[in-house]
Amino acid sequence: MPAADVEPLEQGDAEVPQDPLQEQAAPKSESPLDYPLWLTQELRSDQAGEVGAVMIYRGILAVSRNTAIRDFAEHHLQTERKHLAEINALLPRAQHSRLLPLWRIAGFLTGALPALFGAKAVFATIEAVETFVDQHYAAQIARLDAEQSFPSLRATLNQCRLDEVAHRDEAADNLSSSPGMLLSTWCRVVGGGSAFAVSLAKQF
Repeated sequence: MPAADVEPLEQGDAEVPQDPLQEQAAPKSESPLDYPLWLTQELRSDQAGEVGAVMIYRGILAVSRNTAIRDFAEHHLQTERKHLAEINALLPRAQHSRLLPLWRIAGFLTGALPALFGAKAVFATIEAVETFVDQHYAAQIARLDAEQSFPSLRATLNQCRLDEVAHRDEAADNLSSSPGMLLSTWCRVVGGGSAFAVSLAKQF
């Protein structure tokens, strides 16, 4: 049977346009293999920090018998474990900090020592830690925004940051009064120690 005649397009007739969604380029990969060196180092410090955060709350729970403090610690421990699992999924094990045993000990002591002195010391310590963590995550997010890269990763980091801000604010709300000189000094040590730990974790 002869094929049916096909009328050619006359001048001025338009072809059916392609679906613009089909013409868009595929989204850029967000595989850990594609991370630049600076981002791998930042995630290494994040992973070490979340290990430390888990241990802070475990240290509090190992020492404190105060019901309010234990409820606070148990609640936030679950959030930190969730953060750690999310960061672990983003960073291959080979890229984890080689100093994790040190971060576990440091984290445990950062929680256990103030717990020996009661609720005010615990809440002031958490406020100091989370103030640093907020700034740390915010700097990473700002760089990702500037480079317009890795939007899914950025969203994960920002959710972690928002959770840490909530921890900071809850701790601050539970402080019955401003820390005295000794406790303020301890909190400055905690903040400075956190910054030093980040610089080490990025490299080792």
